[in-house]
Formats: sequence, structure tokens, C-alpha cells
Amino acid sequence: MTPPHRDPEPQGHQHTHSHGPAAPVSAHLRKVIAAVLIPFATAVLVGLVALWPNGAPGHERTGVGFDRQTQQGKVVSVVKVDCKDVNAAQLPVSGETQPPEDRPASGGLCEKATVEVTTGPDAGRRFVEVVQPDAPRQLREGQGVVVAYAPDAPHDLQYSVTDVNRKFPLILLAGIFALAVVLVGRMRGVMALVALALSFAVLTLFILPAILQGSNPLLVAVVGAGAIMLIALYICHGLTARTSVAVIGTLISLLLIGLLGSLFIGWASLSGNTDDNTGLIHGLYPHIDMSGLLLAGVIIGSLGVLDDVTVTQTSAVWELRQANPTMSAKQLYRAGIRIGRDHIASVVNTLVLAYAGAALPLLLLFTVAQSSVGTVANSELVAEEIVRTLVGSIGLVASVPVTTALAALVVSADRTGVGAEAGASAPVRSGRGRRRRARS
Repeated sequence: MTPPHRDPEPQGHQHTHSHGPAAPVSAHLRKVIAAVLIPFATAVLVGLVALWPNGAPGHERTGVGFDRQTQQGKVVSVVKVDCKDVNAAQLPVSGETQPPEDRPASGGLCEKATVEVTTGPDAGRRFVEVVQPDAPRQLREGQGVVVAYAPDAPHDLQYSVTDVNRKFPLILLAGIFALAVVLVGRMRGVMALVALALSFAVLTLFILPAILQGSNPLLVAVVGAGAIMLIALYICHGLTARTSVAVIGTLISLLLIGLLGSLFIGWASLSGNTDDNTGLIHGLYPHIDMSGLLLAGVIIGSLGVLDDVTVTQTSAVWELRQANPTMSAKQLYRAGIRIGRDHIASVVNTLVLAYAGAALPLLLLFTVAQSSVGTVANSELVAEEIVRTLVGSIGLVASVPVTTALAALVVSADRTGVGAEAGASAPVRSGRGRRRRARS
């Protein structure tokens, strides 16, 4: 018994499922998108040239916090001694700055560590560090440490251990991260790592030095965020209309975040100077606008999550159009916004929990003090995080309908790109082929 005869489908009309990049849009739409993006990219480039710093301005070190001179060191030996027999003038490794006479005497066994300086002009010099038994950080023989240098102190007290050396575990963890990204993402993963490196370069070579040099923090953040956005999105996702729509959606959302942040930071009278680090920055560089620095942080911090939302929404609309070329712009928007609602719920929750996790020690302090929720929220330190979280979340929520609408309009307005190609891929069979199969 012979199998039923089937006509082969005509070449060029076979039904296929495209898993590659989206089909290109028409030349007209590409011109419209370019008309929006080219002026923006030009403005970012001009801003980079105009605000590019000559490096961070120098200053005389204060010897406080991160502004201390530091070198690398190594623990040569550690011996147990009676705490009463060691020099009480030695400060513990915890970094405590309380004068020795004000600290309560502690009994028991202390650790007397001999530390050797391994870098700098005093490499090879050794000093003794006494670690109290209740110190949060203990030392062990052979451990790498960071030592602080105080040139104005007495000779025996010029060096002290300020931290441990964590470079190896951090580098190893970064290597595992990069390997995981490349193994799973392959070439896309490689490009994502390249984009990450370039984004970090913009942050360290442009944004931070420009702010320290005295440029307006908000203007620097807008220019820097624009450069990071263009670099990251186009390197990771290609120079396509789909990516361009995501860039436009991200730009609109960033503008909204900037406006809301500026309004509520001023309205809530947030100074941006709330802890030791910001106080040190203000003391070293009093010309820096700290509230502007706070707003710059809100914009840059929101950018990474915005990229994720806008790219996802744009890709969703493109894939919906390819799956069903007959869908109108309104139908594409409705379908895309249903996907976006799930994205909003997860992203907003992630953002709030991320900020809460970073501020967990502070929240514990307020809990110990038995302060009311209103008192906690009204304090400037917490109010900053509330404004940062809510302004960023509003921008994220707004990015979903904005980007979805843009993508739906662009992909449905195209007559020679996605729709035409998707329509051409639909199965088409001649009447004679159908009659032959009916007879068989």
C-alpha cells in the first residue's frame, strides 16, 4: 500500500517560525526613529565633550573615613596575651575611634598581631596591632589586611589595621558571574559584559570626576545616563528599530523621574547630607550641590531597571506582531499591557525590597528605639529612601504603557517590514494541491 501522495509546498511559501531578530521596519519608520534619536545622541555627545572633567580635583587628606592614606599589609604572627599586659593605646581592628581612656577595660585574652606593610615607601616595616576579644573582626596569621597611615601620629602609631583584604574572593566571584553570563547568554552574554564595562567606565571616568569638579550633578547625571543607555542597549540588543523604541521609552521615563525627583526632593526639603560619607564629601567639596547629587543618584539608580522593562515590553509587542500579523495597534497594546502588568508587579516589589534591604540596619535602629512609623518616615535619612523608591517606581510603572504604546504604533504602522514578512511566511496552497490530497 503506497502512502498518499502529497504535493510539496511551493518554495518560498513554507510555514516557518522565526526565532531570530525581528524583521526590519520600513525605511520611512527608520527615518522617523532616527529623527528622534540622532538629536538626542548628538546632545549626549556634546554634553560629554562640554562637561568632560580633567580628573578629580586634589585636596589635602583629612585622615577621616575613606579619606585616609592606605597601604596593603600582611599579618605575620598572632599571639594570645593578657589584655592587661598589652599597650592600651592600640585601637581595636573594628576601627573604633573612641579614646583609650574612655573605653571600658576588658579582661581576658587579647590577640597581639604583628603586621608587615607590603606596599608603599615603608614596605617591610612592621607594627603591632592589639585586637580586643570582643572586637567584631579578628586577625589570623597570613591574612592580608589594609593598613591606614597617619603621618602626623607618633612613629609607633602611624600604621594601624583598618580592614581586611577582600580582593581575591571578590575577583573570584566576579569571574564566576562573568562565566555564568557567557555560558547562558553566549554572544549576548559577552556583549552584556562589554556594555557593563563601558557603563562602569562612563561612571568612573565621567560622572564622578565631573561632579567633584563642580559641574551640576543633575546635568552630569542626565548626560551620563544618556550615554550609558545608548551604549548598553545598542551593544546588547543591536542597532535595530526595536532597540530604538526601547531607548525612546527609557528616555521619556527618565525625564519623568527627573521632574518628579526634582519636585519632591525640593518640596520635602531633602538636603542629601544625611550620613558620615555625604558629610565628608560636603566638607571636602562644599561647592557640590548635595540635593542635586541625591537627584542624580535617583536617575542613575533607576536606569538599570528601566532598561529591563522597556526592552522586555518592546520585544513582547514585536513577537506578538510576528505571531499574528493581523493584530491592530490597539490589540497589540492591550496584549502587551497585560504582559506589562505582571512585569510591573515583580519589578516594583524588587525595587522596594532592594532599598529596604540596604537600609535594614537603619530600620533595626528605629525598631529598637520603638519609634512610630510616622516618626521613622519623617526622618530625613528614611525620607530620602522613600522618595528615591517611589519616584523610581513611578517612572518604572509609567515606562510600561509608554513603551508598549510606542512599540505598538511603530510595528503596526509598518507596511513593508514585520507584517509583510510574517504574512509571506503563512502557508499558501494551490487549489490543485488541495484537490489532489482530497482524491488521495
